[in-house]
Amino acid sequence: MLTIATLLTFVATILQATGPAFPAAAGAAIGVGLAALGAGIAERGIGAAAVGAIAEDRDFFGIGLVLTVIPETLVILAIVVIFLV
Repeated sequence: MLTIATLLTFVATILQATGPAFPAAAGAAIGVGLAALGAGIAERGIGAAAVGAIAEDRDFFGIGLVLTVIPETLVILAIVVIFLV
């Protein structure tokens, strides 16, 4: 719920700042916000599974860390696309 409120605040700020360029900026803000929301949902399950695996065997720490970080690359790529477009 906090992510949605943050997204709406960000869109409102862009609306005030950009004026006629609102549609492009709003699309970018919504795209990054939804990418972050999807990454958070995916990371919830992955993180829980990784902690469970690490609790069983400490050798899984490296792979658990890598698998937990992978969804965050979605948000980074969304931000890169904004700057490219």
